[in-house]
Amino acid sequence: MIRKTGLLIGLVLISFAALFAKEGMWIPTLLDKYSIKEMQQMGFKLTAEDIYSVNKESMKDAVVLFGTGCTGNVISNDGLLITNHHCGYDAIQKHSSLEHDYLTDGFWAKTRQEELPNSGLSVRFLDRMEDVSQRVLAGTEGKPKDSLSVIIARNTKKITDEAAQKGKFEASVKPLYYGNQYFLYVYQVFEDVRLVGAPPTSIGKFGGDTDNWMWPRHTGDFSMFRIYAGKDNQPAKYSADNVPFKPRKFFAISLKGAEPQDFTLVFGFPGTTQQFLPSQAIRQIMEQGDPDKIKIRGIKLSLLAADMERDAKIRIQYAAKYQTTGNAWKKWQGEVKGLKRLNALEVKQAGENEFKNWGEESPDRKNRYGNILPTFEKLYHDIEPYTKANDYFTEIVGRGTDIFNIISFFDLIETSWPASSNHAVIQEAIKLKIAAHFKDYNRATDEKVFAELLQLYFNDIAPQYLPEDFKLLMSKTSSEELIVNIYRKSVFTDASKLLASTANLSEKKMKKLSNDPVFKMFRSLKNHFELNVEPYFNTIQKQIDENMKTYVAGIMAMNEGKPLWADANKTLRVAYGKVEGYEPMDGVIYDYFTTIDGIMQKDNPEIYDYNVPQALRDIYEKKDYGRYGKNGMLNVCFTASNHTTGGNSGSPVIDAEGKLIGLNFDRCWEGTMSDLMFDPERCRNIALDIRFALFVIDKMAGAGYLIDEMVIE
Repeated sequence: MIRKTGLLIGLVLISFAALFAKEGMWIPTLLDKYSIKEMQQMGFKLTAEDIYSVNKESMKDAVVLFGTGCTGNVISNDGLLITNHHCGYDAIQKHSSLEHDYLTDGFWAKTRQEELPNSGLSVRFLDRMEDVSQRVLAGTEGKPKDSLSVIIARNTKKITDEAAQKGKFEASVKPLYYGNQYFLYVYQVFEDVRLVGAPPTSIGKFGGDTDNWMWPRHTGDFSMFRIYAGKDNQPAKYSADNVPFKPRKFFAISLKGAEPQDFTLVFGFPGTTQQFLPSQAIRQIMEQGDPDKIKIRGIKLSLLAADMERDAKIRIQYAAKYQTTGNAWKKWQGEVKGLKRLNALEVKQAGENEFKNWGEESPDRKNRYGNILPTFEKLYHDIEPYTKANDYFTEIVGRGTDIFNIISFFDLIETSWPASSNHAVIQEAIKLKIAAHFKDYNRATDEKVFAELLQLYFNDIAPQYLPEDFKLLMSKTSSEELIVNIYRKSVFTDASKLLASTANLSEKKMKKLSNDPVFKMFRSLKNHFELNVEPYFNTIQKQIDENMKTYVAGIMAMNEGKPLWADANKTLRVAYGKVEGYEPMDGVIYDYFTTIDGIMQKDNPEIYDYNVPQALRDIYEKKDYGRYGKNGMLNVCFTASNHTTGGNSGSPVIDAEGKLIGLNFDRCWEGTMSDLMFDPERCRNIALDIRFALFVIDKMAGAGYLIDEMVIE
């Protein structure tokens, strides 16, 4: 029964008849046209202008793009911001050491002066967005394909230069529907963002990677920051003289909690979805792309985990790296499982048959769309070996090892050094890079990762995609020999030696550095990839993208007048649904919420990820939850049917009255295929109940002064 239901759902989705309100990440400016009536029918009590407006304060003015890949919410008139713990994890980790282990112990600034600055961290408020399709595409009609990108780039630059107002704003133009539409986004960027507080990892990351993507969940996934501005309330570089930012709007917080079938809205910056991909792409993801990346990251994670468990210093050094590596690793596993359960290939093929039949209903359509599907078949066949080589290079050489990471930095330095007129700036950047790199580096750990991943690269990739010197070396070198004769002879394993080698850098010194054994290997792998893989991969991918543009144009024409949401692209979107549990498998039903009881049931002092803080155990014994509990119980997390993806981490979960009731932080594992195919039966977003966050701040951290800043109803 479930199998048939999944197939039917998929067929409906692939025919792009948007019957399920819970699917979709909607553009705020189009809510009046497509979604607001349905939202109100589901219980929403506000208007589209309350969500997004350029003329008056609206919810958009309380939501920020946090860093480069999360969402944050302003919750006080003094720029206090709340986001997920895993979104602030990198900042927390950078401030941590064995002497001040803020990851393990948590951190709470008792005064504004104790709030910690974070170099490189910024938040972006969306000032406005608008459809600029006509301006972007002006002059492209009838022009050859190879000149379109030049025209579009020229038009885009003019639009963004005007919108930026000489640096006052940050402006970007992004394509929607694979280039069939373009939107301008104008941001105000604040670069002085300070860490205010974070619970210990035993709360903020409770359950660790075991519970990641899973339900039931008991993770207090939040951290707090404050936005600072100049005395004119405008963006300013970090300065001790800066003052807390005064926002146009901040979210009031509701203590009512989430009840079954309550309306919920998630407002944030979802990263990437690919709902329009053809069946050939889905097959490649299921059978090659995801399995390959799962294999590579699984090896790396096992090596990191062993050392992190053995040594507390290594655990701190590699905490953020492990989280970043493991997050997608586990997600891809759920994605493959979900796509198989939904019979994704058959569903996509059925949708493509519908498109084919529609295209054959008139000569004009047949002429425009008749070759789309056969072209996909050829292109995905051609790109398959290059996709594998590309994935392995990216995962192993691009981001797999610490030593390749630092070398890639110097690879760029060598390229830019001769033409640079400001060597002093580069020299300072080198010092900062070396300091940051070696703070979170352990040679014994990285050399094992290096040897294992390179052996995998050599064994799994077809010979034509590997350089001759690398093949010769690997064919006669064991993993231990690779470590002893290559890795340990590199200057890039020792901070002092690297600083000495790069002091008063010159072209002669740079040339000597590039003869380092690991640098030579990196350069050989990179050059071969750039000559023998990347150009072919990019050429075919460009043809796929061009074909996708026409395909999606056809889908839009086939569904003219119907709601059709654009794929997420890290721009502000609205998702809406209801509070509800789900059935993950036959005979199992999950409730929509979890409580502190579940935390205590998982408590295990022998396991780092499940070692509940003693303070929480004490409060649990007394049931001292204050106004954040109800009927002697304290809720922790809840699930709802909002369509979310990466980038929605930290997004506000808003109730029918526009008040904050939770923080989105994850999806259930059975629904991770929602980036490609949505299943309303099992796709659920996981949110932290805001009452649990307030409880931790007030009762555990003793930071009631932060509670006093908020409007709590």
